[in-house]
Amino acid sequence: MMRKLGIGLSMLLLAGMAYGQKKKEEKEILVPMDEKHWASMTDNVEFITYKSVSAVRSKDKEGFGILLKDLIFTDGTIEFDVELKGSGFPGIDFRISEDTLNSEKFYIRYFGTPDGLKRTTLQYAAVLDRVNMWDVTDDYQAAAKIYEGKWNHVKLVVSGKQMKVYVNDMQRAALHIPALEGISNSGAISLSGNVIYANLVIKPNATENLAPNEGYDPTYNDSRYLRNWLVTEPIDFPFGRDVIKPDSGTLIDTALLDSTAVWKPLRADRRALVNLTRLYGETEEGQRKLAWVKKTISSDTDQKKRVDMGFSDEIWVFINGQPLHVDKNYYGSPGMKEPRGRCTIENTSFVLPLQKGENEVLIGVSNYFFGWGLIARVQDTDGLEFD
Repeated sequence: MMRKLGIGLSMLLLAGMAYGQKKKEEKEILVPMDEKHWASMTDNVEFITYKSVSAVRSKDKEGFGILLKDLIFTDGTIEFDVELKGSGFPGIDFRISEDTLNSEKFYIRYFGTPDGLKRTTLQYAAVLDRVNMWDVTDDYQAAAKIYEGKWNHVKLVVSGKQMKVYVNDMQRAALHIPALEGISNSGAISLSGNVIYANLVIKPNATENLAPNEGYDPTYNDSRYLRNWLVTEPIDFPFGRDVIKPDSGTLIDTALLDSTAVWKPLRADRRALVNLTRLYGETEEGQRKLAWVKKTISSDTDQKKRVDMGFSDEIWVFINGQPLHVDKNYYGSPGMKEPRGRCTIENTSFVLPLQKGENEVLIGVSNYFFGWGLIARVQDTDGLEFD
C-alpha cells in the first residue's frame, strides 16, 4: 500500500485541473488507455492492445500508476475492467485533491486463489494527507467473487457522500459506503496496481438514485461511546521510548506531558473514531509520534466499568493520574489485535475504577503506521455523566 504517488504528480494534476474544471461533460465518456488520455505516475507504464481493446499494464512485475488527464470527477458512475496479474492492491483513486494529498480510494486485495467469502477482498478508505486510512476503516471491507485469467468488471456509483461498488455482479452492490470520509468533493482519477486495465467509462452525474447525503452511522444512537475529548499537539516519540518516566514505574515522563500542555477540544468522527490523522496528518515514514487525549467522567458512586477500545498503534491509559492499561496494535506483528491489526472496538478491553465524583481519563496514543486514532465505549452509563 503506497502512501505516496509518483514524483511530479502534483504538477500533472494541476495542469489537468485547469482544463478539466471548464468542462461540464454530461454524456458518457469512453476513455482509451493511451498516452493522450493518461499521464504516467511511474516509469513502468505500458499502453498496449490487449484482447482487441486498448489497455494498460506494467512493463515488469511491479505495480504502476496512471493519472487521467483533463477531467475532474465529482459524482457519477465509473466503470472499468481489470485483469489480475500479480499480487497486490489494484484500485482506483478519485476526487484526488489539487495537491494530490487527499482522495477517496477503492481497491481489490489479491494474494493467491480468490475466496468469494473473504470479507477483506474489497476495501474503501479515505486518503488523508497521503495516509491510506485502511487500518481504521475495518467497516468498509467486503467479499466479492473475483476471477483469475479474465476480466473483472468494476462499477463505482458515487453520489455526494455515498458510494456503491459492484464487482462482476451488476445487480447487487458488493460494497456500500454510507459516508465517504475524504475531504475532497471533486478531483482527478488515477489507477494503480500490477494488473491490466481496460474499458474505462465515466458517466458524470449518473448516480442511479443513490442519495447524496450521509447514510446511517451504526454508533449514532449509542450513548456509551466517548466522543468528546481534549487533545494535545503531537510530539516526536522515538522508537524504544516509553511514556513512563524511567525508573519511576508509574510517573508520566514530564518531557512528554507536563502542566504546560495546551489542550483543545476534539469530537469523534463517524463510527465514534477519534481521528488523529484527520487532525494532524501524516506521520513521516520511519518516524513515531505521540499525542495525548483526555476526558472527565463523573460517577455518582465508587464503581467499576468495563471499557472496550479500538486503537492504532499504541495506547497508555491512566485514571486519575495512575497507570491502568498499556497495549499495542502493530499490524504484521505476532501481538497485533484482531481483526489483523485494524482499529475496531474489539481490539482490547479493561476495567475502569471510578471514584465518586470527577475522574480524569488520560490516554497517550502513538502512531507510526498509516491511520491514527481510537474508539472507546463504556460498558453502560448507569451512574455516569460525561459530555
